[in-house]
Amino acid sequence: MRSSEFWDLVDEEFGRAHGRTLVRDHVLLELGNRTAEQAIEAGEPLREVWFALCDSMDVPAHRRWGQDEKERRRA
Repeated sequence: MRSSEFWDLVDEEFGRAHGRTLVRDHVLLELGNRTAEQAIEAGEPLREVWFALCDSMDVPAHRRWGQDEKERRRA
């Protein structure tokens, strides 16, 4: 996963402001009691960080890769 993909997913799922706050401040047990930002800075794969954030925030599996194509066309 590229950095731009990670941030697009964060912004789409949580909104830009709230998503940035989650990445910066929300501690994730799955990532060794670090925030997503700390894990990224430590070199954790973005895909693992994204899934840990999704797990922590109870994002349903069907939304973890963004809106489906039909929803994108409607937007």
